[in-house]
Amino acid sequence: MSTVAYITARGLFGRRRVLLLLPLPLLLIGLALICRSYDVDPNQWGQAVVQGLGLAVLLPVISLIVGTGVLGSEVDDGTIVHILTKPLPRRDIILAKLLVAVGVSAVASAVPLFIAGVLASGVKFGIALAVAAAAGAVAYSALFLLLSLVTRRPVLLGLVYILVWEGLLGRWVSGTRVLSIEQYVITIADKMAPTGMLDGKVSLPVALVMATIFAIGGTLFAINRLGSFSVAGETS
Repeated sequence: MSTVAYITARGLFGRRRVLLLLPLPLLLIGLALICRSYDVDPNQWGQAVVQGLGLAVLLPVISLIVGTGVLGSEVDDGTIVHILTKPLPRRDIILAKLLVAVGVSAVASAVPLFIAGVLASGVKFGIALAVAAAAGAVAYSALFLLLSLVTRRPVLLGLVYILVWEGLLGRWVSGTRVLSIEQYVITIADKMAPTGMLDGKVSLPVALVMATIFAIGGTLFAINRLGSFSVAGETS
């Protein structure tokens, strides 16, 4: 499994796709620094920058780029067949890919959110944002990794989930919030360090349980889906 993880990480960082991870974190930190340097009241910019940009855009978009990239390109170009011919359990392949996706997404999201949180309200708030971002990275990565196995357009469907389900329906239709990873992340951070800058729409138990369901359920479905790939390859 460690070999698969190493190859995945090397392939991910060897592509231009990794450059897409830089603009959003730099933008988030830059905006927070500008607001702080001009002594703007955090209550005036905290929610827009931290929640509106950091938790609602940076975290899911980075997770989408990485989560669909660790396996999606191999499915598209057919090299997935070479992986499936190796004497490795399908579980180990998925867990290795997921581990890389979670690690990269968590670091690329948690670090800038921690910095923005410290600038907005102190270290406690920064830690809360980092922890929530790491939890969100696990749930998002499992979901987007699964999408890369069930459709040839995982990025498109991922954007629909982020922009339409979470961005539009999740804010205005209360019934959809229970299936919004963004809302889980906001709630976790807000409960860890209440500041008034975050506006979670679900309870903490719901956030924790549903985030776990997304993570475990997405992983199990991905393992099952990859297993069906091996059957198809063997019969072709």
